Order: sequence, then C-alpha cells, then structure tokens
Amino acid sequence: MEAKAVISQTETIKQQRPKNIFGKFDVRAYTMIIALVGIWILFSFLNDTFLTARNLSNLFTQMSVTSILAIGMVLVIVAGHIDLSVGSIVGLTGGVAAILSSWMGLPTVVAIIGTLVAGILIGLLQGWLVAYRAIPAFIVTLGGMMIFRGLLMAITKSTTISISDPNFIAIGNAYFTNAFGMILAVIVIGALAISMFRRRKSRQQYGFEVAPFGLDAAKLVFYSLLIIAFVYVMNSYKGTPFPIILVILFALIFSFISTKTTFGRHIYALGGNPEAARLSGINIKSRTMILFILTGLLSAVAALILTARLTSATITAGQNFELDAVAACVIGGTSLMGGTGTILGAIIGALVMTSLDNGMSLMGMESFWQYIVKGSILILAVWLDIASRNKK
Repeated sequence: MEAKAVISQTETIKQQRPKNIFGKFDVRAYTMIIALVGIWILFSFLNDTFLTARNLSNLFTQMSVTSILAIGMVLVIVAGHIDLSVGSIVGLTGGVAAILSSWMGLPTVVAIIGTLVAGILIGLLQGWLVAYRAIPAFIVTLGGMMIFRGLLMAITKSTTISISDPNFIAIGNAYFTNAFGMILAVIVIGALAISMFRRRKSRQQYGFEVAPFGLDAAKLVFYSLLIIAFVYVMNSYKGTPFPIILVILFALIFSFISTKTTFGRHIYALGGNPEAARLSGINIKSRTMILFILTGLLSAVAALILTARLTSATITAGQNFELDAVAACVIGGTSLMGGTGTILGAIIGALVMTSLDNGMSLMGMESFWQYIVKGSILILAVWLDIASRNKK
C-alpha cells in the first residue's frame, strides 16, 4: 500500500511540472502579463519617454541582473528552500572581478573565469551546509548574506574599485547590430515553432487531448510578432543589449533543465512532496547541493554584468537584490510552499519589478515609494498564491 501511495504522489508531482520548455502559465501568470501591460500603459501616459526605444533598452538592461538571479532562485524555491545571500554574493564576486581586472591586471577571460569559480565555491559551501549538515537554508544563507558582505568590505578595503578594461566593460554595455538581432529573432521563433509542434505530436502519439491547430498557430504568430517588435525597438536605439542575450540564453538552458531532464523532475518532486521524493530513491542531498552551486554560479554571472555596466565595484553592490529576486519569482507564479514555478514566469516578474522601478524613477518619485509599492505587490502575490491553494 505504501508503494502505491508513493507512486500516486509522484504522478501528482509530475503533473505539477511545466509541460514544455517555455513553461505552463496559470491564471495568475496571465494576470501578471496583463498587469505588466497596464503598468506600461500607465507610465506611458504619465511620462512620454517611458516607451521610447532608449528607455526600453535601458529597462531591459536593468532587468538582466534581477532576471538571472531569479532564474536560479526559482529552482531553489521550487525545491522548498530559499537563498537570502544572492545579493551579497553579487557584491562579493563583483569585487573579486574588479580586483582581478584592475588591481591584478589580468586578462578579461581570466577575470571572468575567476569570478565564476568564486561563485561556484560559495554555492558549494552553502549547499554542503544545507544538504549534508542539515542546517536550514534560511539560516545558512542569512548568515552568508552578512559574511559575504563583510568579506567584500575586507577584500576591497571598503573602497570603490574602478574598471578600465574595455573588454570587461563590454559585458554589461555592448550592443549587437541590427542583423544579429534579426538572426536571433529567427532562431527564437524557430525554437518556439519546433517546441510547439513537437509537443503536439507527442501528445497525439500518447492519445492525449491537444488544442486546435489554429489556436496553436495563432499563439505562435502572436509570440513571433512580440519577438519581432522587441528586436525592432531595440534596433531603433543601439541594437540588442548583450546582457539580454545572456538572459535569453540562461532562460532557455534552465527551462530545458527544469522541464526536460531527470534533475528537473527531481527538483519539482523535492518541493511538491519531499517524503515521496525520498521514498522514490531521489538523492536529495546531492540535488540540494547542486541547486546552491547553480545559484552561486548565476549570482557570479549577474555580478559580472552589474560590475561591467557600472564600470566599478562598490561595497553596496547587490544590496537588496535577494529581495528583488524572490519577489520576481513569487510575482511570476512561483509558490513559496515549493513544487510550483517556471523560469519564464520569474522573468516576467523581474520585468514587472524593473518596470516599476524605472517608471517611478522617470516620474521623479522618492525612493521610499518604490519600496512601498514593490513590497505591497509582493504581499499581494503571496496572498493570491495562498488563496488559490485554499480553493483546491
């Protein structure tokens, strides 16, 4: 009887996972898309520069750091954990990158590798403490948040380190030409089409119900028009920002990992029903440690982008970024209870958060309003999550 219960629970967990590489949206995610459109319309009326190509390019560049952090945070939260240290990891690894590039004069490639290795080692340490020493992730990462901020002050001597290497600076400030943007659009649209038609064929092969072909075709046309519009707007300014290319790349990679691999199935199982996951033979400890390693790696990538974009490393870099990352995940449909969440949803959440910051800054609103508005939206998103679960 126990084995049958485990199988039943495991099947339920599998049904909760996104069914395709771009994630399965629920009602709340669609609501966030509508809210995002509403935010853009509102700010466009309040400030006529909001929807200009220049501001939208800056907006997407600004959201890149939060998006990359949110990509890693989604998997951590889905597995039933939390990482409060990502902001401090961004600051610390950004300081490491600046030291390697400016103080030590190392080539850009070496500085990048060194920074990524630092992020991996930090994630490895925290993952080991959580997985193999059974210290709650909240405590480990809360302590890490303070420790890494202190280490940043120590290694930088509490000074701002400027970066002059143009190759390094290009990581956060480079733009791809018009031709590259169109090529990228064609590749993404092609990936969408292949994913959609392969999904239809797979469902038909196993006798599952499929949506009318016309509906899927209409969705593909709609998404394609959005992609083309995005590239057109970016090309109207300077081109497609390099940080956005990285966001798209990591989003595709981690969406594939979360939806198409055994590791991804295990992560959703850990958060959906830990006991069923344990009885199913999943190596919970190794999966948990890998999660924190990935989060440390993505935090280092975000640090490279931020440090390059600001052309300096400061002791305040990354402050409160962990809150923005968590908020982006929750707003995008990730449940703090674990077991539910998508990469694409988190990116939409990051875009909502960044749009609010950008719009209120253009209006000249004082910074305290930004905290109040974002905090209120976070509470509302969690309330909606709890309310939707209670209805089931």
